[in-house]
Amino acid sequence: MRAVVIHAPKDLRIDSFPDPAPDAGQVRVKIEAGGICGSDLHYYHHGGFGTVRIKQPMALGHEIAGVVAAVGAGVTGLSEGTRVAVNPSLPCGTCSYCREGLRNQCLDMRFMGSAMRDPHVQGGFREFVTVDASQAVPIAPSLSSGEAAMAEPLSVCLHAAHQAGSLLGKRVLVTGCGPIGALSILVARYGGAAEIVATDVAEAPLAVARKLGASDAFNVAADPAALDPWRAGKGTFDVLFEASGNQAALRAALDVMRPGGVIVQLGLGGEMTLPLNTLVTKELQLRGTFRFDREFDLAVRLMGEGLLDVKPLISATLPFQEAISAFELASDRSRAMKVHLTF
Repeated sequence: MRAVVIHAPKDLRIDSFPDPAPDAGQVRVKIEAGGICGSDLHYYHHGGFGTVRIKQPMALGHEIAGVVAAVGAGVTGLSEGTRVAVNPSLPCGTCSYCREGLRNQCLDMRFMGSAMRDPHVQGGFREFVTVDASQAVPIAPSLSSGEAAMAEPLSVCLHAAHQAGSLLGKRVLVTGCGPIGALSILVARYGGAAEIVATDVAEAPLAVARKLGASDAFNVAADPAALDPWRAGKGTFDVLFEASGNQAALRAALDVMRPGGVIVQLGLGGEMTLPLNTLVTKELQLRGTFRFDREFDLAVRLMGEGLLDVKPLISATLPFQEAISAFELASDRSRAMKVHLTF
């Protein structure tokens, strides 16, 4: 079969790839749609992120959906023709964190399209993938493969919302309106937030933020004082979803957080320097959020029941043979939010 494989920065190829039959407990999935994630773009432009670097050719992609093409021995609940979203996470199930129920912190996690392990875990931008049956989650007939491929980033935002606690009646600020920030708006609205304000430094993602339910959306590059009305009385916002990974965005947001507010850090942009005095004196709670666990099945269900509509995020869909054009488009925030490949 064929796959979208990264060899080095800006060296993305359509390669022949092994196509194993499913073993016991596995299923083979014909991939129909795959979304290009920010981490895929880091591999494409830089060969990795942080200290993680490509050491051998690796198929990219972990936001994928398709149709079951073959079923291994002992698999129940799935059959040929079942339409599924593929969960890219495969925790070991036996380490201390898995036993505690913290499977997203697994010590031996196999996450598709990741160079964190050596040899790397191959990704899902392939014509077929063979995965553990537990990773193939059936989708509703009403859900397109493109929407189903959004289950992974939506799961990230559902997990972040879990970290934040109840959003009912809360005032929420979202900084950074890429796909994760945009989906955080969608989740906050579903969670009952009374007010959702979004910020970014570009107009195109802010337009999507408004479509998804943001009460207000501001370009803070054009108007650095846009959040000033929320500074009154030590700050206004109860919850911050920081999705930009930018130190300046987080630092500015601290001034508009009310005392006791919760900050959930989703964006990864490297090391930051923070004013600890502000965190201490306002008793702000800074919480991390990493990937997801049970939220994947929840994401599939919420989309399938029509409770969360992710279609406004899907900017363009290109055949996988045009992967380079798709990756270049996905890199241009003025033209695209989420770019999908079809297989």
